[in-house]
Amino acid sequence: MDILRIAILEFCRQRPKSSFCPSEVIRRMYPESWRHFLPEIREKVMEMYRNGEILVTQKNEPVDPQAEPIGPIRIWKPKRK
Repeated sequence: MDILRIAILEFCRQRPKSSFCPSEVIRRMYPESWRHFLPEIREKVMEMYRNGEILVTQKNEPVDPQAEPIGPIRIWKPKRK
């Protein structure tokens, strides 16, 4: 079981029409030590993005899936075709 993946997908379910920051997910999971887990959640977010499970944007533009984004990113539930 991949707890980070499940948590991200749950946020997507709860916010189908709005984006959220990866830190929001990790803050809910680990309110006292959330900063410690930022690298892990960003890694999981990009893995899920590359697999087409979520959309990741920066300044309202999709990020390059092959690059590691620098700075704030937002997660969106992907639009179904």
